[in-house]
Amino acid sequence: MTGQNATPGAAQRLAVLGAGVMGTGIAALAVGHGIAVSMIDVDRRRLAEATDRVDRQVRTARLMGALPEDTRPGLLDVGLSLADVSAGRTGILTAVVEAVTEDPNAKAKVLADVSALVAPGTPVVSNTSSIPIGELARSVARPEDLIGSHFMNPPYLIRTVEVIRGPRTAAHTLDAVRGLLTTLGRESVVVEDAPGFVTSRILHPMINSAVRVVAAGTASVESVDKLLQGCLGHPTGPLRTADLIGLDNLVDSLWVLHERTGDESCRPCELLLTKVRAGHLGRKSGRGFYHYEGDLR
Repeated sequence: MTGQNATPGAAQRLAVLGAGVMGTGIAALAVGHGIAVSMIDVDRRRLAEATDRVDRQVRTARLMGALPEDTRPGLLDVGLSLADVSAGRTGILTAVVEAVTEDPNAKAKVLADVSALVAPGTPVVSNTSSIPIGELARSVARPEDLIGSHFMNPPYLIRTVEVIRGPRTAAHTLDAVRGLLTTLGRESVVVEDAPGFVTSRILHPMINSAVRVVAAGTASVESVDKLLQGCLGHPTGPLRTADLIGLDNLVDSLWVLHERTGDESCRPCELLLTKVRAGHLGRKSGRGFYHYEGDLR
């Protein structure tokens, strides 16, 4: 990324932990608004691809009019170690956004490590679709600094962000994160802590039910999506949405919901599990319920 710190927002720095689909998407949103980003991932291959992926998303967002035209991109630097979060060269650390895989143990480990490194009062944001923030707070040094976010994919297009206030989240942490989201041109909707919060608690069991309908032979993938779009106003249909979320992420989220609520509608259906085992994860793998041409990650 060849942008320069030429805007007031670029004096800030956002640390993003995880260079996957959501990590690069959140980084692209921040960079596109002139904020410098330090991206950390232990996977060398994924980290090597991250700069190009962020750059491509920023260009796409600008072509779609989804980013401010008069703002120069913020700088992006990448690193393999969490120590790089506190040793960044590109400005004051405004917040840390954890965007690793939707696995409670993995998130807890990363959050514990990073919370021990950053200064007290620095917001630590777990980007999660389902894991309760109060549960993750048991692993961090300062639970008052921890808050949840649920960005939708792609972050540069979807302007509303679900913000989850944990049982011990401090008011100043909530205010700081809402201020950051405003800087990023996002509208924040604050909800209380619960498995799946609002969006995933409603959407993910619904997608699971749609997959069951296909598995039962009642209708094709295309028919299910067309009916939900045309009759119920769903913008893309549940199965295209599943491909966008990532079928592996969807399964992980459904297991979290099932284990914490006991709701059988959240038990991932066999067709979903079969696709994940086959590596058919949706848009990011080129195949899910639909086939995709080229690299659409």
